[in-house]
Amino acid sequence: MVSSRETKAQVTSPSPVSRRRGRPRSFDRETALEKAILAFWERGYEATSVSDLTRAMDIGAPSLYAAFGDKRTLFEEAVSVYDARYAAFADRALAEEPTARAAVERTLREAARAYTRSDRPHGCLIAHAATNCTTPEVADSLRDRRNALIAAFETRIRAGIAAGELPPGTDARALARHSGAIVHGMSQQARDGASREELEAVAEIALSIWPRT
Repeated sequence: MVSSRETKAQVTSPSPVSRRRGRPRSFDRETALEKAILAFWERGYEATSVSDLTRAMDIGAPSLYAAFGDKRTLFEEAVSVYDARYAAFADRALAEEPTARAAVERTLREAARAYTRSDRPHGCLIAHAATNCTTPEVADSLRDRRNALIAAFETRIRAGIAAGELPPGTDARALARHSGAIVHGMSQQARDGASREELEAVAEIALSIWPRT
């Protein structure tokens, strides 16, 4: 015979299913962030909705907000990781190559390879994410990152002029902007279907106009 106390315990004790209900599903934060990077890289900032992100990251909206904050905060983290993981080739080239021309040449050649890889979205996230961006803070941040590359080119070119690698009359700012325009243009060309070989040919022509001593 079942006592009234046992009956009450059976009624009030939650089942294993009900105990699980409502618990947030655990996920690997690093994996989810990588999927967010790819989503922003493919669609850009403005065109990527929160529902696009949760679907791509395979998590619910509450988990996204809890782990990453809002969409803009997630995007800022995604761009920082992208910059370090996928776009650091320019910084390495500028730091490691012996001349300004060699640094820019390596940057352009590595951009041609990186922007056309078959296992990633084509082009550059930082360039593409700014397309049709109507959020001023995001647009300003992306512009600052693009301008930082041009500034780094200019610094390296000025050092090259001082070292006698380039003629004294070289317009460092114009040459740096030219190099930046080629990099960013290659990103768009890759989005439009240009191959690695075609972008390497663009790099060749861009380098042919560099002044020589």
